[in-house]
Amino acid sequence: METPISEIRREYSKGKLTQCTIHDNPFEQFVEWLNDAIIHKEDEPTAMIVATVSAEGFPSTRTVLLKGVENNQFIFFTNYESRKGKQLAGNPYISLSFVWHKLERQVHIEGKAEKCPDKVSDTYFATRPYKSKIGARISPQSQVISSRMEIMRAFVKEVFKLAGRDIKRPDNWGGFAVTPTRFEFWQGRESRLHDRIQYILQKDGNWIQERLAP
Repeated sequence: METPISEIRREYSKGKLTQCTIHDNPFEQFVEWLNDAIIHKEDEPTAMIVATVSAEGFPSTRTVLLKGVENNQFIFFTNYESRKGKQLAGNPYISLSFVWHKLERQVHIEGKAEKCPDKVSDTYFATRPYKSKIGARISPQSQVISSRMEIMRAFVKEVFKLAGRDIKRPDNWGGFAVTPTRFEFWQGRESRLHDRIQYILQKDGNWIQERLAP
């Protein structure tokens, strides 16, 4: 490695975040930033790091795609028998993190996840590409497999089995809706004096807004 990892750094100077300009509602602020990420052609602007906790108290993370912000909830879809699905069944508390490098921005969200109604999962599943539907049906997500060939054979077998038929959502696949209790919006600034503003949900349903030290 030509450059030591410890020497890799850059200055952030593309924006600022003030309590005078930020929205009072964190969902409005998130939608504005997400739209900015899409307009500026961020790679995978809807990608989010999802953190869950095992029954033993060990955290784990993975990246999934946000598929909706509806009724003050963040929605994503997965196999309920996957590692994250099983962990959420035992402990519904979750965090989501978005990182938009071109804009030097991050958003961190904490909250509680619950399964979406079947109708919501069915509606979304119907919009998925044909091959993605097949993949959702045959993949034992997060489980150990002997080789990639094993999963490809299962894929081909399911394609022939369902040829010419409507592909229905499997019972073990569907959505989670995350209800946030905390947001943090992070804007990179010079000299590592970043802007950080958090929103905390109060018992009366209102959000309080606070600036955090960088």
